[in-house]
Amino acid sequence: MSAATVLLAVWPAWVAGVAVQLQQTALWPGGGYAAVLGLALLLAGAAAWWLHRGRSRWAPPLAPTLVLTLALMAAAAAAFGLTGWRAAAFAQQALPPVLEGVDLLVQGRVVGLPRRSADSQSWVFEPEAAWRDGQSVRLPERLQLGWYLRGQPPAQALPRAGERWQFTVRLRRPHGAFNPHGFDRERWLWEQGVGATGYVRTAPGDPAPQRLQPAAWGLDAARQAVGEAMAARVPDPRQAGVLAALVVGDQSAIDRDDWDLFRTTGVAHLMSISGLHVTLFAWLATRLIGALWRRLARPWPGLLLAVPLPVAAGVGGVALATAYALFAGWGVPAQRTVLMLALVVGLRLAGRQWPWPPLWGLAMVAVLLLDPWALLQPGFWLSFVAVGILFATDPAGRSPPRDAPGLTGWRRWARAAWGQWREQVVMTLALAPLSLLLFGQVSLVGLAANLLAIPWVTLLVTPLALLGVLFTPLWDVAAAAVQVLHLWLGWLAQWPWAAVYRAVAPLSLAVLAVAGGVLLVLRAPLWLRAAGILLLWPALVWQPPRPAEGRFEVMALDVGQGSAVLVRTARHSLLYDAGPRYASGSDAGTRVVVPLLRALGEAPHTVVISHQDGDHAGGANAVRAAWPQARWLSSFDADPASRCAAGQRWTWDGVHFEILHPAPAHYRADGSGALPSNAMSCVLRIDDGRHSAWLSGDLDAERETRLALAQPGLRADLLLAPHHGSASSSSPVLLNTLRPSVVIVQSGYRNRFGHPAPPVLLRYRERSLPWVTSPQCGAATWRSDAPQAVRCERVQRQRYWHQSGAGLGVAAGHSTAPAATEPQPDSDSNEATWRSPGADE
Repeated sequence: MSAATVLLAVWPAWVAGVAVQLQQTALWPGGGYAAVLGLALLLAGAAAWWLHRGRSRWAPPLAPTLVLTLALMAAAAAAFGLTGWRAAAFAQQALPPVLEGVDLLVQGRVVGLPRRSADSQSWVFEPEAAWRDGQSVRLPERLQLGWYLRGQPPAQALPRAGERWQFTVRLRRPHGAFNPHGFDRERWLWEQGVGATGYVRTAPGDPAPQRLQPAAWGLDAARQAVGEAMAARVPDPRQAGVLAALVVGDQSAIDRDDWDLFRTTGVAHLMSISGLHVTLFAWLATRLIGALWRRLARPWPGLLLAVPLPVAAGVGGVALATAYALFAGWGVPAQRTVLMLALVVGLRLAGRQWPWPPLWGLAMVAVLLLDPWALLQPGFWLSFVAVGILFATDPAGRSPPRDAPGLTGWRRWARAAWGQWREQVVMTLALAPLSLLLFGQVSLVGLAANLLAIPWVTLLVTPLALLGVLFTPLWDVAAAAVQVLHLWLGWLAQWPWAAVYRAVAPLSLAVLAVAGGVLLVLRAPLWLRAAGILLLWPALVWQPPRPAEGRFEVMALDVGQGSAVLVRTARHSLLYDAGPRYASGSDAGTRVVVPLLRALGEAPHTVVISHQDGDHAGGANAVRAAWPQARWLSSFDADPASRCAAGQRWTWDGVHFEILHPAPAHYRADGSGALPSNAMSCVLRIDDGRHSAWLSGDLDAERETRLALAQPGLRADLLLAPHHGSASSSSPVLLNTLRPSVVIVQSGYRNRFGHPAPPVLLRYRERSLPWVTSPQCGAATWRSDAPQAVRCERVQRQRYWHQSGAGLGVAAGHSTAPAATEPQPDSDSNEATWRSPGADE
């Protein structure tokens, strides 16, 4: 039994072991994982003993099967135990709850590249010492800190990579918004080794931040210096951002609008350090080292005897490719490529040649050894599936090489063009189902875009950007090439149906669809390839279940300190509010609302924006751009037809919708409100004849009381807590009138307003009203056919790296602790969600 055979069989077991451990909702004690590792050693020892015994002539006929079985069990147990042991060790350094929200003095070093937004800067910080009120305290090994900038301080005054600083900070445990198909910020922070997030205190009376030591020369400092040199050389930030992403891996330098453009045209994978870039760099490095080695061998012939040319070129090429991958951020595609290159070069130098599956599988195992949680990254699957498809469909072994004697001149170029065309068609067809599974969209212009973009970026932009590190005028040429690419992609993005959005299918249908995409491009009989369409079809036509006729569903999205609510009936949907505008300059419409609705296959027929405050209307522009055909109602529109006004009614699928407030008399002639903004909130009541829901924005207690007294017969099974649970709302008269069965409070984790307020929670307790909050529940879903229950996304998809509802201190009878008193750069929105879904391919 060969080593390649064993690897071919064992690597799926390793991946399965990691996958099973990542599904745990809670961690075992470290000793439990140590026991599993011990079992893995026993199984591996048994396999080795049986393999040795199988070499004798008395070996039983089933020896190979037994060896493989034991090896599979050993690999799965080792992967499970090792991943769990690492997770348990990391969990031990969690931030103690008593240190949340208090002033701490910390000293340490800035690591990685600081990220700058319009009004803040964030970075990873490794504390060396920390004190609370003069007493030393223990902190996690890595923190993610933000600095809310008042004004525009010079860049030299902000932390730089590699510097040692002293700050006064306030910290909290990692937390992120929790929505269906949404970005898992807590997992991302866990994977980065970040044990707490926080912000620098710069209020009057706080000690000023101090730079204790300038940056020592190192990898991160060099990356930041190159990125800043690019920004200084290239005046257009769009072009400079692409160059910085390709050279130093700083994807935050690319504007969000450009990420939308790259995603729509299907070229987002080119805007990060992909396997193609690393492979090209390795090939060029190998050629250059080979040529240099031959030249050095002329005066020193013994050099070739000491280190043969293939060894020098192969090892040197892999070493330089590794250095490039590290300089560019060491993403999953770069890791995979470097590992596979090292395996191929090592086997060639050893005089061996393995088939591609064990090489592919061994590289996957190596990546998971470095980072088991990479298995949950979209880039991991896109990267490895793409390479696997290229290997499986590579025609190179079935046709003469491109440099065959019979291929000269234009024929060679034609053959190369045909090879690129075929490869791009194969990748587009095969990866489309995976893109639908991961992102809910497929670019229909991706094939045309990539035919130019792949050679343009790989053979022109990237080499020029890299050489510009040595000769900066080349960055001007590279920037001009990026500008041409922007023009090409912008033209394609204007095409109708440039990108198609579909609801994200369940895992079972998605796996079948991916298998169908692979079948379509394999070199197989036509009937077998046609079967791929049958496997694809269920995922393409699938739609999430909807409420029955005459019933409705309310989903309160987790958008942090703000409001966004999706209401669905049998064939219609309504969006109430569009989420907040975040401190980083982005908004919940772009980050949460639009992606979630598209993942659910929803196109809202009506959008109601309760009032013009930023925590309710901050994402309105993104929603309007995504669905311009929707009907809009708000309390601040100059068009009378687009104003919400008491008395408006409509019925969808047996469900009745009614606007109760504001009255037409509350609008001035110019459309502005005669009442304060909160008091102008659009109040929407939804009723299916048996059960009802009440949505009232930030309506104040005075208007609540007037509505309740004017209609004492009003009832509502579901109450969306007015004004996020502020003490100025949820009046006793309203609660006594509506008598809700459940209350949903949309508020931010440790928000600076202290919502929900203790007096409001006391009113709920006095009336025995159960409630859930966004930090505790995530996205909360209530259905009129089950009015006593709320489905909490955080509970349904709980994993051990998430904070549980109990751990957040928001159970019945408890409220969230108050948070800081100034804006925080690391709000419930995630600094990493600016990344395109394909940014880490």
